[in-house]
Amino acid sequence: MADVIERVLDSYRPADAGEVADVQRLRRLIETGDVHSRSAPVHVTGSALVVHPPSRRVLLRWHPRMRQWMQVGGHFDAGETDPLIVAMREAREETGLADLRALGGAHEDRPLQIVIVPVPATGDDPAHEHADFRYLFVTDRPGDIVAETTDAQLRWVDLEVALAEVTEDNLRVFVSRVSEALE
Repeated sequence: MADVIERVLDSYRPADAGEVADVQRLRRLIETGDVHSRSAPVHVTGSALVVHPPSRRVLLRWHPRMRQWMQVGGHFDAGETDPLIVAMREAREETGLADLRALGGAHEDRPLQIVIVPVPATGDDPAHEHADFRYLFVTDRPGDIVAETTDAQLRWVDLEVALAEVTEDNLRVFVSRVSEALE
């Protein structure tokens, strides 16, 4: 099952020393265990920022557990092996957008960012980490959004506003890369 993850890692070009370290760490984790299992202390997730290119607006989702505006995304379901497929499924489920697609070109099937991020403990879920593969998806129908739940609101914001409102440095890097990819 890790073959797809390894292929994605092989084609990915880390942009800074932090990403190099995260990719190397993920490679070591693949050698020692199942990185798909939600019970692993570090497991792979797939996420995305959705943009409407003509307006240069990005869709943010309120994440109730993290209590902040973030990208859409989540965990692998049973049998899934490709973080791109996971990111797309999660994006469709969480936004209601049926027309999502990759931007194309150099970003067709590659993540814009791979980063290992901490996730705090909540309820019965202990603190753990996500090795998040982050993609850029576009929509032509921004008005079709439907929040998955009332607690997970969605809103369109200009990329510059998103940069100011996201609270994690790694997410600011992701938003910056999305902005660059649209140029």
